[in-house]
Amino acid sequence: MSRIAGIDLGTTFSAISYLNKMGRPEIIPNADGERIMHSAVYFESASNILVGVEAVNSRHEDVSKSVRWIKSHMSDEEYKVTIDGAEYTPADISALILKKLHQGAQQQIGVFSDVVITVPANFGEVARKATMDAGKIAGLNVVGIVNEPTAAAIYYVITQEVKGHVLVFDLGGGTFDVSIADVNGKNVEIVTSSGDRHLGGINFDEKLVEYFEKNYKEKSGGNLYSSQEERSEVEDYAELIKRSLSKKESVAFRLKGDSGTVRGELTQSEFNVMISSFLARMEMLVETALDDAGNEPSDIDKVLLVGGSSRIPAVQDMLKNIFGFEPTVVGNVDECVSLGAALYAGLRLLEDDPSRVDEGIAAGLCDVNLGEVCNHGYGTICLSFDEVTQSSVLTNDVLIKKDSKIPCAVKQIFCTHCNNQQIIKAKLTAGMSSDPDECIVLVSGELKLPPGLPERTPIEVSYSYDKDQRMRCVFEHKDSGTQLVFDYDVMSRKSSSQTIAEKKAKIEDFTIE
Repeated sequence: MSRIAGIDLGTTFSAISYLNKMGRPEIIPNADGERIMHSAVYFESASNILVGVEAVNSRHEDVSKSVRWIKSHMSDEEYKVTIDGAEYTPADISALILKKLHQGAQQQIGVFSDVVITVPANFGEVARKATMDAGKIAGLNVVGIVNEPTAAAIYYVITQEVKGHVLVFDLGGGTFDVSIADVNGKNVEIVTSSGDRHLGGINFDEKLVEYFEKNYKEKSGGNLYSSQEERSEVEDYAELIKRSLSKKESVAFRLKGDSGTVRGELTQSEFNVMISSFLARMEMLVETALDDAGNEPSDIDKVLLVGGSSRIPAVQDMLKNIFGFEPTVVGNVDECVSLGAALYAGLRLLEDDPSRVDEGIAAGLCDVNLGEVCNHGYGTICLSFDEVTQSSVLTNDVLIKKDSKIPCAVKQIFCTHCNNQQIIKAKLTAGMSSDPDECIVLVSGELKLPPGLPERTPIEVSYSYDKDQRMRCVFEHKDSGTQLVFDYDVMSRKSSSQTIAEKKAKIEDFTIE
């Protein structure tokens, strides 16, 4: 029978899991014995690449050959890092991380290539596509992607028998998601999600680095570091102090810079003040999710913690103040997204090809049902008549609303604006506002029409959104059969099949350790 894995491709840590023959998810430690692996890459030479903890440590020698936190750039199609004269996209770097996870997993459970990869719920189309590209470049068959809080909810529901109206609070190293779900038995219906793809533990680390810099300067008059390599050591030290402050009321620290050694002590209370603006942002996003779901805090039965940064006492205290009860923590909060992704992978395989699923796995998953929602609104820009100004104005018409159940499909009729109009300027937008300036244009193109058409000729616009949250749009003049198709899974020139094959061949030449 086929083996299929779930991968949590995280900003700071990544992990891979699979389902055993009883249908229970298990973490697969990597070749270095780590259950979770640093999402870090270090180009040691032209042919040798370090991934994981050794990559983190090696950057102290040469930061210019190191890449960390690449996930925060997945939505930027223009972003590249240049190392030894070669350019790498976020998908390229992520592929190296996935390759290391895959290699280690195959050593333990045998050959496989089918995977599900998790993404933050607030990831847009570009970042989702880049994540799938990374899997393909790594030589994996990405059978699906799943939102991180959704994966975590599946894990809690199946392994812990959570039920009721639950809120999943997912605070990782670089992203934050909050989702609300209705759980009845093994039926999981996601109601809404909100979040921030640039909010997480690395923001807290940065605040500590700033504090250490200032503290050292005030006490010694010198500089705590004089190079990026030395700064990277301070970053790692800040992360260690942050973790200690999740367990202790105060922590002693020792700083060594160009003016000698400075010692001090930092309390939880002082740390809480440093991160207070981030806590306020999280609280606001929790309130946004509640509002979107039409809920009050009293409507929530359980709060499920996910992600390593959710261990911070101030975070848990904030949630307790909002909901009036302690949030629920089960097992290792760093691992539940990967474990849930493995469960989702089993569900996908059971749905797509049940003959490939072991009887034990099938028995454990057969009565599990998952309902997911669209995490963004999608529309198109059109001319509409403004009653106030008595004139035509550009408007963003939302066809698929945020939190629509997926998969979904919508059709709407628009009309040409004038006689003999021969071009429709079609745009796929993301955003819920009717103001075009407040939306993101994901892609645009021109639908060419036959000559001689009268004003108000109907144009049918069809939007569909699949279970992997990939968009397909068709703009069509029915009478002539003329179409303009936006298939967001294949339309990026930067990720064509030829480019993917070339990139895949390139990383196969690397030795990844």
